Amino acid sequence: MECVFCKIIEGIIPSEKVYEDENCVIIKDIEPIAPIHYLMIPKKHYAYLEEASVSEAMELSFMLNKIGQLKDELGLGNGYRLIINQGDDAGQTVKHLHIHILAGKKLNWEV
Repeated sequence: MECVFCKIIEGIIPSEKVYEDENCVIIKDIEPIAPIHYLMIPKKHYAYLEEASVSEAMELSFMLNKIGQLKDELGLGNGYRLIINQGDDAGQTVKHLHIHILAGKKLNWEV
């Protein structure tokens, strides 16, 4: 198992978890780019959206819904941004699909 996120999910690498269920975990990003920066990571390993099976895509929809349900608990009440980087040009450094959750300030559109 070489994937850093799989190791975090297994508890091999410590992380600051803020939420966990049977399908995913939400951790604090160790290199935040916003005052609030979480990573929502599916427990099943796949790198890209196109690799997700139909059932995994359904799990992703439940994960997105869960972010909305947890918005107050996670401090996202004033608004938040979700980012899924796909591939090197998009800045995906860990090849395990994950959702960046950014909040805590007014976010601009600079790329």
